[in-house]
Amino acid sequence: MQIKTKEIVERAQADGVRFVSLQLTDVVGAIKSVTIPLPMLDEAIERGVWFDGSSVQGFARVYESDMFMIPDLATYRVLPWTNGEHRTARIICDAYQPDGQPFDGDPRRVLRRVLQRAEAMGLRYFTSSEPEFFLFRREDSAQPVPHDVAGYFDFSPRDLASEVRQNIILALEALEIQVERGHHEVATGQHEINFRYSDALTSADNLMTFKYTVKAIAQAHDLYATFMPKPIAGINGSGMHTHQSIFDMAGEQNLFYDPKDAYRLSPLAYSFMAGQLAHARALAAVVAPTVNSYKRLVPGYEAPVYVCWGQINRSALIRIPRYSVGRDKSTRMELRCPDPSSNPYLALAVMLAAGLDGIERQLTAPPPIEESAYELTEAELRERSIGVLPGSLAEALEELERDAVVRAALGEHTYRAFVRAKRREWDDYRLQVTPWEWSRYFETV
Repeated sequence: MQIKTKEIVERAQADGVRFVSLQLTDVVGAIKSVTIPLPMLDEAIERGVWFDGSSVQGFARVYESDMFMIPDLATYRVLPWTNGEHRTARIICDAYQPDGQPFDGDPRRVLRRVLQRAEAMGLRYFTSSEPEFFLFRREDSAQPVPHDVAGYFDFSPRDLASEVRQNIILALEALEIQVERGHHEVATGQHEINFRYSDALTSADNLMTFKYTVKAIAQAHDLYATFMPKPIAGINGSGMHTHQSIFDMAGEQNLFYDPKDAYRLSPLAYSFMAGQLAHARALAAVVAPTVNSYKRLVPGYEAPVYVCWGQINRSALIRIPRYSVGRDKSTRMELRCPDPSSNPYLALAVMLAAGLDGIERQLTAPPPIEESAYELTEAELRERSIGVLPGSLAEALEELERDAVVRAALGEHTYRAFVRAKRREWDDYRLQVTPWEWSRYFETV
């Protein structure tokens, strides 16, 4: 049912809202926002809000800068950390060109386009992600949260981090994001909060909301939250394992499920998996899109670098969670290489496109690898045809350039804008002289 302008305005008034933050996401995943007072909301909904597209990374060039945003009223939420005279709601928007046509370079539009392609095949894509993050003391960014219990699933009732996680969960619930669990992760200062699966567009909206919610609540505790994939050398980095399933259009039947298969996977599921494995090296550029991402994607820290799949093998790129009796709808596959620095709209778009390519071409998945791929020799990896993810952002961008399927999913505008931004990032990085180089070479060469 379509939400009407009057309904949202009345709801905002009842919620005591004084301001509305209208939000867009740029090509690299940064939120852009304009704040309007509540009396301007009805006009913003009916006419849109104009903005300078040339000032939003990946949107438009200077001479074609005029664009406008239209609020998606289904995304209206009150930001729970705002109160009184500063009570603020947020609404996620879609970008449009001056002629009223949807802007193809809007990351939200990129995902919608691939979802529409899936729907034309009678398929609905559902996802649920497990974003990890670190908490640091604000006065010293090199130190994790004080009183951190420092281990996977550890518990202490006086632990500051436990209280922060609980406050994050309460804020997410107020934002109508259904949280399933939160816990301490393996590394000191590292945490994870998981929320319930949804259709991919809602999941992407939730991930963007999740990231700034975590940062807002951390700041209220005088802490700093980071989604940097590898903030500290020598310990585990932060991933964003993403669970995926395909349902029928009614959202009732999980098309990944087959009771006769040993892994409870259908032929469609195997083809979807084969598509993601076939395009894995190009996917890396979008789902692990920063220089720092490739400090995480190295053997030895539970990060998947080998292009294979399995169930008990957590070194695999794709893991199949064990089937629970009577829970056919929970049959899914977990892609383990994404990290939380990615733009979730673009990440889910290319992941789905790769899977759909596997379905359309009826690709066959390779045999599972159930032993740790980390322990295989290079000869054994070659013998089993197990590939390896790119070792750097530059290598990943080269793979993306060669992959027509992933490029098409992004669309030519977004592909060019994304690669331009990421090549600039790589060039900035490679021109730096680091402390490691000083300690390694200053006195020895």
